[in-house]
Amino acid sequence: MITVHHLNNSRSQRVLWLLEELGLEYEVKRYQRNPQTMLAPPELRAVHPLGKSPVVTVKSADGDTTLAESGAIVEHLADRYGAGKLAPAFGSAERVRYLYWLHFAEGTAQPPLLLKLLFDRIKSKAPLLVRPIARAIADQALGTFVLPNINRNLDFMESELGKHEWFAGAQFSAADIQMSFPLEAARARGGLDEKRPRLMDFLQRIHARAAYQRAVERGGAYALMR
Repeated sequence: MITVHHLNNSRSQRVLWLLEELGLEYEVKRYQRNPQTMLAPPELRAVHPLGKSPVVTVKSADGDTTLAESGAIVEHLADRYGAGKLAPAFGSAERVRYLYWLHFAEGTAQPPLLLKLLFDRIKSKAPLLVRPIARAIADQALGTFVLPNINRNLDFMESELGKHEWFAGAQFSAADIQMSFPLEAARARGGLDEKRPRLMDFLQRIHARAAYQRAVERGGAYALMR
């Protein structure tokens, strides 16, 4: 049995979607963010020492496994249970692209989006006495580093989807599932709009998938979507 330790409005939504695409049975154990800090609750530390989501626990005849990190979870589940359905064959050119985008999502695309969220919160929540200074520092970081990197990443992704229908090639794969979170984050707060039609089309296509919709039903309201 696979158990997904699911934090609301988080990367763990991708794991639910993957499991729906694979047609696997699984259990969802829900956790709610602290409404003030937006951090995960301390109960998650009982599952994994870092206390973050996603985390999956897999009980099998070979023993129990606890696995964190969304990229590792997606790669492991797709390889173990997908029977080639969501991961290109080992040694193929598509496999190289697949691995690239599987890790690009968190390694390159997500960090500047997280920084934008952080600096936007600093601008709005800094104490009143220091707010002008905080806003000036945040605006400088956003203008010189964060936003240029977000735009560069989005332009690159837009260009790459001009070469293939999906990120790894002609076929939908787990790399597309992994890429969904940074693109949904970019749509919500990173400036992604109709000026990049291929990325917008990608979001429309994944949101229309039956497995995606079933995952949202299982996981609950997903605030990153628009």
